[in-house]
Amino acid sequence: MREIYASSNGDHWHLIVDAASGHTFVRHTANEPSGGHLVDMALPIFLSLDSGGPEHQALWALIRTLVEHPMR
Repeated sequence: MREIYASSNGDHWHLIVDAASGHTFVRHTANEPSGGHLVDMALPIFLSLDSGGPEHQALWALIRTLVEHPMR
């Protein structure tokens, strides 16, 4: 699990790989005042949503680092 973004209101987004299935998804954890609910979204669905949000921009920035600094 890797944190993608944490908002000032306490919401968190994590990039997660399910070890059993190999599927990658994004988990949004709402802040406690909002109920602290967890929502899991398949990576393609998350990326197809509002790409202007800071959590989306943070994930795209993370993806760009993989291209700019390829793993060896």
